[in-house]
Amino acid sequence: MKKKDVLRPRDNRQFPSEHATMLQEGGAFTLDTGTHVLMGVALGSLASLDPAIAHDPLLSHAVLIGALAGSQAPDIDTIFKLRNNAQYIRNHRGITHSIPAVVLWPLLIVSVMAAIYPKTDWLRVWLWTFVAVALHVFVDIFNSYGTQALRPFTKKWIALGVIHTFDPVIFGLHLVGVGGLFLGAHPGYTFLVVYVLIAAYYGLRFRQQANIKRLVHASIAGVTEIITVPTWRPREWHLAISTCDKFYVARVKRGELIILDRFQKRALPDHPVMNAAKRDENIAAFLSFSPVYRWEMNEYDDYYEVRFTDLRYRSKGYYPFVAVVQLDRDLNIVSSYTGWIFSEGKLRKKLELAPNG
Repeated sequence: MKKKDVLRPRDNRQFPSEHATMLQEGGAFTLDTGTHVLMGVALGSLASLDPAIAHDPLLSHAVLIGALAGSQAPDIDTIFKLRNNAQYIRNHRGITHSIPAVVLWPLLIVSVMAAIYPKTDWLRVWLWTFVAVALHVFVDIFNSYGTQALRPFTKKWIALGVIHTFDPVIFGLHLVGVGGLFLGAHPGYTFLVVYVLIAAYYGLRFRQQANIKRLVHASIAGVTEIITVPTWRPREWHLAISTCDKFYVARVKRGELIILDRFQKRALPDHPVMNAAKRDENIAAFLSFSPVYRWEMNEYDDYYEVRFTDLRYRSKGYYPFVAVVQLDRDLNIVSSYTGWIFSEGKLRKKLELAPNG
């Protein structure tokens, strides 16, 4: 099909890019499951500082199970992935990470456990299960995706952007703690030390982020917003920077700011094709959470295509998180997709396999 450029904003196109890497596939919106499991073990170990738990094997076992279940419960919303990406994007880290959920998850878990442990100190089990759920939600706000942790008061995403979804330092410190348990170290004091070190590490990351923001403001005039996307490399960060009229995609590596791409800001047009595209489930899901994106509208011989590209994530010169919709000449949705795509060929195959959204 021949492509026409009459709908395409020419100054919103992608500029030539340097090589950069950003591993943010599929489930990368969540702090990795392995770390959450280790956090459950850590809380179960910290609970041993309570003499009542330390001297009651049945209660200790129940607290550990509650902590492990609580550390995983909020991510049950990944089940929406089985339906489609749009539902996953709209619901992941939403209501399951909200204030009511933080209260209800421990009650539900303890209610189920009561059938297994008919007689124990359920108040203590509930307390540590509650801490596990609350800690899960709390730590999820520190990466670039964040959570809707303040629902139902607001649906605003809280994303601090200081920790990568898989942070080797945090994971490694938890592993050291587990290793200490196998060597016979006191579980409570071992993980107390581990969490003091992790707290210090978070402080260091916030300091790094503050230095990066100062560097950006000193290098680019008129900055209105800086979104930091940490990588698993401690001294490398990816950035999406906004000014009044431009988006900048950059990285900071060992204290050096490198501008990778520049895009002219363009408001979404009040155009029949765009208005029809925004009614698509995949496009609506993308726009509901992506704060920094570029768009294209293209006309072909027998259909229109509208594409949105999230500028926070960049891999080897390519922006893999997209939302695309194809419409026929009567503006009916023919096919659409949103998700992680690392080549144009794979995107075309996804669109062929996803008719009518």
